[in-house]
Amino acid sequence: MSKRLLATLVGFTAILMWSLLALFTVLSGEVPPFQLTAMSFLVGGLVGLVSWIRRPSAIRVLKQPWTVWALGVFGIFGYHAAYYTALRLSPPVEAGLVNYLWPLLIVVLSSLLPGERLRWFHALGALLGLAGAILVVTKGRSISIDPRYISGYGAALFGAFFWAGYSVLSRRFANVSTDIVVGFCFVAMLLSIGAHLVFETTVWPENLTQWLATIGLGLGPAGGAFYVWDYGVKHGDIQVLGAAAYAAPLLSTGVLILGGVADFTLVIGLAALLITLGAVLASKDLFFRSKS
Repeated sequence: MSKRLLATLVGFTAILMWSLLALFTVLSGEVPPFQLTAMSFLVGGLVGLVSWIRRPSAIRVLKQPWTVWALGVFGIFGYHAAYYTALRLSPPVEAGLVNYLWPLLIVVLSSLLPGERLRWFHALGALLGLAGAILVVTKGRSISIDPRYISGYGAALFGAFFWAGYSVLSRRFANVSTDIVVGFCFVAMLLSIGAHLVFETTVWPENLTQWLATIGLGLGPAGGAFYVWDYGVKHGDIQVLGAAAYAAPLLSTGVLILGGVADFTLVIGLAALLITLGAVLASKDLFFRSKS
């Protein structure tokens, strides 16, 4: 198996982990967004730090230019702070589907990298994804945004741009070891603690289920997934990973429904279909690539 294919498969495991992100966040209880982010990043940082026990020299990876630190810290911190906020301020299924425009954005943004260009199917795919997001927000009715959820939908959309930008720009630093993610997690944790102390009141998980969900976030979707995704987008096929990530909103919605957190509706199904069709169209070259 080639290194490129292996890296792509490793990156794909992050997508499987992210299908649990919404469910774990909802099950974590009433923990404020920035506090939950800090707790998740602490667990996520410890996951990578454990691997340094037998590789103490890995600490040298922390010596990087400020651009590497800025991209990693603000990408990870910005995305998850926005995502957790969205789930607290709006219904989980709708917030999740709006947020999951990021796979489509990865395809569009990666096409603007040197040597690439934006084609008509990229633009049309983006419009279909936007139509799906509008359908989610309006619930199939006229375009009249419910003021109760506008801040939540906005946070979800900001999160999508944060993660897409972080994923695409990471290719510029493919020579930086994935061990750097340990540093990203701990610095992002400190930022989250600061934001929590300024804007929130501390609320701890109230029972075993909430504690397990919080720890699960750090072990998987909001911690362990950072490492495999970093390796995948740096050394694998980022467009294939972007296309594969389009399964995430459907998997996440399915997990929420199976977990009894949300109910399936035709509007949600149609919105998911539009977002997925738009993503597939934007990835047309992946499926009809010339043999050359």
